[in-house]
Order: sequence, then C-alpha cells, then structure tokens
Amino acid sequence: MTKLNNVQGSAFLNDQKRLLINGQWIEYANDLVSVHNPSTGDVITEVPQVGRDVAEQAIKAARTSFDNGVWTRLPAGQRSRILWRVADLIEQNAEELAWLESINTGKPYLSCLNGEIPFAAQCFRYYAGWVGKVDGRTKSLNGAPDDEFHAYTKLEPIGVAALIVPWNGPLVQTVWKLAPALAAGCSCILKPAEVTPLTALRLGELIIEAGVPDGVVNIVTGKGSVVGAALSESPLVDKVSFTGSTQTGRIILNAAGTNFKKVTLELGGKSPIFVFADADIQSAIDGAADAIFSNAGQVCVAGSRLYIEKSIYQEVLEGVKQKAESLKVGDGFDADTQMGPLISEQQLANVSNWVQQGVADGATLITGGKRLDRPGFYLQPTIFSSVDQSMSIVQEEIFGPVL
Repeated sequence: MTKLNNVQGSAFLNDQKRLLINGQWIEYANDLVSVHNPSTGDVITEVPQVGRDVAEQAIKAARTSFDNGVWTRLPAGQRSRILWRVADLIEQNAEELAWLESINTGKPYLSCLNGEIPFAAQCFRYYAGWVGKVDGRTKSLNGAPDDEFHAYTKLEPIGVAALIVPWNGPLVQTVWKLAPALAAGCSCILKPAEVTPLTALRLGELIIEAGVPDGVVNIVTGKGSVVGAALSESPLVDKVSFTGSTQTGRIILNAAGTNFKKVTLELGGKSPIFVFADADIQSAIDGAADAIFSNAGQVCVAGSRLYIEKSIYQEVLEGVKQKAESLKVGDGFDADTQMGPLISEQQLANVSNWVQQGVADGATLITGGKRLDRPGFYLQPTIFSSVDQSMSIVQEEIFGPVL
C-alpha cells in the first residue's frame, strides 16, 4: 500500500471534524497547527490547538455524563456489547487505521496493520469481558461480638478520567487507557499528543458508531501546557492517567495534588540488557538490536544500555553493529522498511544533540549518528562503546535509536 491509495484515510485528513465534545464533532478554526508525515516531512493536515476554555467544555461534558449515569446505568451486558462492537469496528477499518498510524508516526505500515491494529481490537474485547465481572467482597469481622457484624465492599467507577497519551504509540496507548476506563464505567477526556492525533480522532468516530453515549468519550487536541494543565487541575476530574516524560509527570502530580485526585504515571526509562557468556549469542544479538532500534528507539522500555560479559564482548558488539548497519531505514509505506524516522524535526535535533554530547564526553561512536540525506526525520542506527556510568548518554533517556 502506498501513501496515496487509502481513500478513506485521505478523506479523513480533509475532514473538518476535529474535536469531540458531548457526542458532537466541533469545527474549530481559531488556532490550527500542522501535523507532519515524519517519513517525508510533509504537512498532511491541521488540527486545533485549543485553549483552556474548550478543555473545560470537554471536562463539563464528561462530568455531566457521569453524574447522569448515561453509561454506568446501562446494563452490564449492553456496555460489554458496545465495547465489543468497538473492537469489531477497529478490525473492519484496519487498513485505514494502519494507514493513518503510519502516515502520522512513520511506523512501518505492515507493522501497524499486522500488529498494533489487531492488538487494539483485542484489548477492547478483553475489557468488554470485564464489564460484568468487577465485584466487591463480603467479609465477616473476626473478633466482633458473636460475629454479628460483617463488611462488604462495592467497586465503583472512579468518575471522570483524563487520559493523556504520548506520541510514540498513539493508538495502542489510547486503547490501553480508554478500554479499561470505559469497562469500569468512567467518563473520559482523551488528549492525544499534539503531533499524533489522527488515530485517536478516527477511533472517536468508531466509538460513536458503536453506541457509546454522548459525553462519555470526549477528545480534545492542544498543548500539554494548556489542555493537560486544565485536566490535571480541574476539580471535576477524578483521575489522570499520563504517559510521557518524567519532567511533565512531576508537573501533573503537583497539579493533581491540589484536590487529591488519583494519578497514574508511566514515565521515562533507561532499560539495561545483560548478555552473559552462556547465552545463545545470536539470539542475544538479535534481541539487543530489536530492543533499541524498534520504533527508532522511541519506546519508554527501549533497551538503550547493553552490558556484555567480557569474554564475549567483541563478538556481541560486532554482531549488534552489523545488525544496525544492515537495517533498512525508510518510509513506513515501503514494504522493506525495518526502521522508520523519528517523530519530528525537533526530536531529531534532540537525539542528534545527545550523539554530539556522547562524542564530546569521550565515548566511541561505533556506527551511525548521522542524519540521512533525504526528506523526513531519519537518523542512522547508532552505537557507542567506551562509555562509563557518569556520561550523560548513559544517565539520560535519549528516546532515539542510540545504544
């Protein structure tokens, strides 16, 4: 499939339905920002960068829908069928969703089509099965006089959930947050990342088609410093789920603390891989390369540090180097592509600065480190050796294809 032959996806990009509030798609032309295709650098569409006032409209819509019980009071079987229907619609629109995900993130199209889209559908089906199985407990109070007292618990939805999604896995991360929140009975405000909103918006259309009541799922786009702040601070929001940087996580935690709302944070990482001499060496080489170069290293659990037992150090290092240099880096719609671009010009600049810092600190650049001479935001798979624990490239999350 090429970038041009998905008619549904192209039509969606030209549509002006950009905000979902209280079951209605709202046209918004006050402040639009460009969305790029990282594989080419081209602008593919524009989306709103809303202000705090619009974010608060979405919050109020979610609060009203929850307080009125339009979702929670539906019979469990009906809510389960609706979530199952969302999964069906994801599968029925798999090619379009994969096309949108690939053109918006640069990820290989076939990887989206055969991996992330089926996973998203399965995730909704899994949580559809939980709707009628969220039970409390009944317990005798041991030691009470004549055991005449007992206690029981009842699990209820927490209320309005603000779901803030990162750009490195837009559809999967959206589904990971949205499906369990809906299964629990929450009403939601979804804020996709500014640079990757497309599959979240298309999913919103499918959610309405599936029969989720108005106001239960609201989708707004905009800056984290504006929309994210409004969601974190609002007393009408009961829970914030955020995936992103540690720095932003601290800001959200502090803002949410003003009214003691529940917060779940999935923040940065610097995951190590250890290879010992008794390992299957080729499997270790393949695994180490895949762990850092998948999604161009833009994964919070990317295996960005590799520790190798001394007796096999050169063998493993050479093997991973060969893997890095053999990877086909290119457009997500090229069937031979194994690693796509970084998400944006800014992210490419950030990662390139880390590479320069590594060289300046005395690390040895084994391979890569250069921008590819072509349109788009591409960096060669990169490996450093001769590093020590004090170097910033070892201490800090780079979030790129740098081992």
